[in-house]
Amino acid sequence: MNILILGSGGREHTFAWKLAQSPKLNRLFVAPGNAGTASLAQNIPVGVNDFNGIKGIVLSNKIDMVVVGPEDPLVNGVHDFFLNDPELKDIPVIGPQKAAANLEGSKEFAKQFMQRHTIPTAAYQSFTVQQLESGLAFLETLSPPYVLKADGLAAGKGVVILNDLEKAKQELTSMLKEAKFGAASRTVVIEEFLSGIELSVFVLTDGKNFKVLPTAKDYKRIGEGDIGLNTGGMGAISPVPFAEKAFMDKVLDRIVKPTVEGLKIDNLPYKGFIFIGLIMVGNDPYVIEYNVRMGDPETEVVLPRIKNDLVEIFQAVADQTLDTVDLQIDDRSASTVMTVSGGYPETYDKGYEIFGLEDVTDSLTFHAGTKLENGKVVTSGGRVMAFTSFGISFQDALAKSYESINKICFDRMNYRKDIGFDL
Repeated sequence: MNILILGSGGREHTFAWKLAQSPKLNRLFVAPGNAGTASLAQNIPVGVNDFNGIKGIVLSNKIDMVVVGPEDPLVNGVHDFFLNDPELKDIPVIGPQKAAANLEGSKEFAKQFMQRHTIPTAAYQSFTVQQLESGLAFLETLSPPYVLKADGLAAGKGVVILNDLEKAKQELTSMLKEAKFGAASRTVVIEEFLSGIELSVFVLTDGKNFKVLPTAKDYKRIGEGDIGLNTGGMGAISPVPFAEKAFMDKVLDRIVKPTVEGLKIDNLPYKGFIFIGLIMVGNDPYVIEYNVRMGDPETEVVLPRIKNDLVEIFQAVADQTLDTVDLQIDDRSASTVMTVSGGYPETYDKGYEIFGLEDVTDSLTFHAGTKLENGKVVTSGGRVMAFTSFGISFQDALAKSYESINKICFDRMNYRKDIGFDL
């Protein structure tokens, strides 16, 4: 089977690493890929939203399946593009159709979906620029902290949590009136603040059946102790120690089953991953957000724990026979620590050579923001490289990841030394 992965980050390198292990794989392609995927597949310099360019790759390389990594092409309708093209319609796409991708593409859509299907989440109201005065008045009815979310995709930066009412009002005005997040903040969702500890649950569905994948907990803030600006993710651990059976039974009954059933009821075709961002309040789960793909860096701790052939799993998704798959999970803990460019998530420089990669032997190395330049691996993004390790406990696994990071270097390299600090 010839498979094309869309994307260029650590998530896509992890998919490539896992798919490359399958005897059912013939050739693997990644568009556009990175320096890590180049060692496993053929990188093709086509953007994830260049649907005609993707069609060209698929037809010229006799692609049998497309795996979509990031959210953008899903929200923009890449799956629908395939279904509506006579030459592409029979090629399976792992990722939901556009209507279902709105679960991530619009916070308001997701909130309405949860409300319809009685899925526990924070109370909310949404506002446009014409309703700014109502939004400001609504903030006055809430207790701090104040949670403001840009409705659309904002590259993980559209959520603002503030303790000061006046600052919250200024932020709402900036988001709506000054288009702080562009089109993403044409509508802003204001919701009640839930106090608890967060985790991520991943579900793979074929539209009829589903499998719950290993839990993970990621760390978004740039600073140790979870302070500073939000990032795409500084590290993750799996499984989550506090997600015990009684809690996960609640997640299954109150959230996972109603979500999958709700997709059917609402006629939202879905073949792919559902990322459910949860918060544990007391002993009860509430949904913070849905994503319509695997998270990053959670992919780097979740996929390595799955023992099954990933090509077989994806084929079962395409055929709607996921119920026949016996999911096998590695009992060990996995941890990922992300190295990032100095200055990230604000301004940072690119093009620094990465030294010492050949010395890393006890961890899996997944490239996120890298590229090959004259045969050398250099930095090309804010989040540069993830180091994933296994251990009896997440502490053991983390120790190995940190040891591996100490073997590499690039100018202004930064990483958090406290992943798992709150566990």
